[in-house]
Amino acid sequence: MLTLGLKDIIDIFLVAVILFYSYKVMKQSRSVNIFYGILIFISSWIIISKILEMKLLGNILDQLVSMGGLAIIVLFQEEIRHFFYKIGAREQAKRIIGFFKSEKRNGEEEFVHDRSTVFPIVMACMSLSKHKVGALIVLQGNLPLTDFVRTGELVEARISQRLIENIFFKNSPLHDGAMIVSGGKITAAACILPISHDLDIPKEFGLRHRAAKGISKETDALAVVVSEETGGISVAYNDSLRANLSAEDLERILMKGRF
Repeated sequence: MLTLGLKDIIDIFLVAVILFYSYKVMKQSRSVNIFYGILIFISSWIIISKILEMKLLGNILDQLVSMGGLAIIVLFQEEIRHFFYKIGAREQAKRIIGFFKSEKRNGEEEFVHDRSTVFPIVMACMSLSKHKVGALIVLQGNLPLTDFVRTGELVEARISQRLIENIFFKNSPLHDGAMIVSGGKITAAACILPISHDLDIPKEFGLRHRAAKGISKETDALAVVVSEETGGISVAYNDSLRANLSAEDLERILMKGRF
């Protein structure tokens, strides 16, 4: 007789939660068909090996399942990385980590975007928007952007409206790619960012918007886009994109560091 205890109910619930969040991650990355295929394979393995007890085919499937963990890591390395980053980025996780960190380490930067950082960026974006000059500005969060900085040209300069406008001037050699801001200064320009392939992005948005959404998915950075076609200002954060922002909206979002 099959008995179902409290531990079994908790076990089933936890498995259901893991499957649900795995499905969400796979759906966002367009890997949902592979996820379905894995579920069908596991179901077939359970039926053949455990229920029907077909020895020959069951042994073959057992060997495939034993190597399945490595295969899943290879297939879904980006999704797994994003999944664990999402867990670590949650406020509850930050509180737990903060509990074990009694004080900030010496030399550790705290990335806070104050008014002296935000105001020149807002003014530059408004000027670029008026003249329909495209721009992509990334403000670093708590997660370092070192790998993306290396793809561009180091600037290491104080933030100023005129410098930002000069970087994105159409004839400037640095106008293509992203400008990265961290620690209250312009760290690099002409940086290459990951491109989002999200089908929900409107067709009128170009590569700058897709790059902004891509970096917002990979990290906790906040990306500002000025459209070259329309002059519209958009902000990407946490894999979400908000468009047609006013100067007040942009300043408020940058000061808060989130939507």
